[in-house]
Amino acid sequence: MFDISLSALLAQLLVGLINGCFYAILSMGLAIIFGLLNIVNFTHGAQFMMAAFLAWIGFTQLPQLLGPGVQINFWAALILAPLLVGLVGIAIEKTLLKRLYHLDHLYGLLLTFGIALMMEGGFRYFYGISGVGYEPPEILQGGYDLGFMFLPAYRAFVVVASLTLCFTTWYLFERTRLGAMLRAGTENPKLLQAFGVNVPVMITLTYGFGVALAGVAGVLAAPVMQINPLMGSNLLNIVFAVVVIGGLGSIMGAIVTGLALGLLEGLTKVFYPEASTVVVFIVMAIVLLTRPAGLFGKEK
Repeated sequence: MFDISLSALLAQLLVGLINGCFYAILSMGLAIIFGLLNIVNFTHGAQFMMAAFLAWIGFTQLPQLLGPGVQINFWAALILAPLLVGLVGIAIEKTLLKRLYHLDHLYGLLLTFGIALMMEGGFRYFYGISGVGYEPPEILQGGYDLGFMFLPAYRAFVVVASLTLCFTTWYLFERTRLGAMLRAGTENPKLLQAFGVNVPVMITLTYGFGVALAGVAGVLAAPVMQINPLMGSNLLNIVFAVVVIGGLGSIMGAIVTGLALGLLEGLTKVFYPEASTVVVFIVMAIVLLTRPAGLFGKEK
């Protein structure tokens, strides 16, 4: 019934897995921020886009402005861009978001949505919407012939790096003393502060870390996607669906659901392409009808 070769099917599954890695990292950052701050961070997509642009600017624009010897390669960008994006996030939290913690979730959603629009508008003004390309590092160019398919080296790196980052973050938050303190801060911050923990600083650093995760995803995505001001907003709807399906605030839910939905999206593009843009939302509707707290969420 379906005329498709094994290599073509595996190639499409690889594309789905790559997208699933980005969904997992982004939704994990959203889950961390919502779990601790109770803020729906609509700037997440814009921060993902900002990191991709910072990587491109450091590699292509700095040499033109400061001389050919001044260039930030991919490996340096993988550290510096998330760090800068995280610092921007910390500035937003310290100056704006902290004023909204005692208010309804809607205020935080509207504020972060407005900030995202301003960030996207700024990049559109300076760089337009046509998009720019970013080459992967030389060591990760080319690929491997596995016999049944060709595996691009950079895409293999993205999968390994993403899975390592996801499960390291999960271990940090779920299996360490620091993670226990962070979880306690979500449930009873006053009691935690009574034990000498500076809860406001902890909240600020956690928000910065969640935002930095979006920055890592942005740099990893730069050689795979066309870099443009709308690249984050195009992903954000799916990422929010992933968070809802996995369970708000659940890190493991974000990881597993992101990867699974990326693969499901890839399969749908093979067998029924017309449904590939809506299959995630169909799954979300089914999950909300059967388990409103999400697959990994806790029922209240």
